Amino acid sequence: MKYEIEILLENNEEFSAFLKTMIQEFNNKHSIHHKEVRNKGSVQPINIIVTDDNKKWVGGITADVYWGWVEINDFWFSEEFRGKGLGGNLLDKTEKLAIEKGAKKALLTTFDFQARSFYEIKGYKVVGEIKDYPPGSSYFTMVKTLI
Repeated sequence: MKYEIEILLENNEEFSAFLKTMIQEFNNKHSIHHKEVRNKGSVQPINIIVTDDNKKWVGGITADVYWGWVEINDFWFSEEFRGKGLGGNLLDKTEKLAIEKGAKKALLTTFDFQARSFYEIKGYKVVGEIKDYPPGSSYFTMVKTLI
């Protein structure tokens, strides 16, 4: 078997798409759960958008429900909207919607300089930590049982 190795030190969208497709095909072949989640309508998105008086986006939350889980993808607010209970309110709404869509557990990731303590107050538990990522910090995977 002959082959060549090419090293690129820049993004190559076509190659990235190729690898993603090959990994998805492998996962589909070996995991019925991966195959089923890729069926149209299997991933149920949740997007909650917060706007100011000028209808400008100032924060919100995005999540996906699949496999009986809700995965919190992105969750952010402008500084002036923090500390007023809005984040807790949105997380509660997201979890409630996720439960209605069949989620029993929640998953998210955060850095120690972001919102670990906020999530712990909301019932999330650290199940994984990568120390010194980035240097001097930690990266956490957190889960919560919803029902």
